[in-house]
Amino acid sequence: MTHKRWAYEDFAEGMSIDLGTKKVLAEEIIEFALEFDPQPMHLDEAAGKASILGGLAASGWHTCCMFMRLLCDGLLLDSMSQGAPGVDYVRWKKPVLAGDTLMGRSTVTATRESAKRPTIGLVTCRHELRNQHGEVVLELENTAMFLKRGAA
Repeated sequence: MTHKRWAYEDFAEGMSIDLGTKKVLAEEIIEFALEFDPQPMHLDEAAGKASILGGLAASGWHTCCMFMRLLCDGLLLDSMSQGAPGVDYVRWKKPVLAGDTLMGRSTVTATRESAKRPTIGLVTCRHELRNQHGEVVLELENTAMFLKRGAA
């Protein structure tokens, strides 16, 4: 296996990892909505403005996908990640509107070695996306599995 920066031993409770930024484009919102969530507020600026969202808004699922891209680019693709057994919770806190710039951050809340797999460690993180105003728009938490150094 090619050397990767992040192995289980590199995570410590309380550490925070910057995942970078993503500019949200109207075209991307509409393209995602057409295929996966064709509600009016995700397809049309006027419908979005007429809704409680206040403008052309990304689907919550699209917001999760944008977060996942930031997580991959900012951490997972340079790690010994072995996937995750699931997501504990997802909360969409504020609308993500066309033109927003999202900033991702992951904070390690716990680490532990796997009881069943001696080569694996489990890392629990609380993840956030914030908009350009510093407002949290997405919050989620999950546990991921990482190989230990020397296990590969």
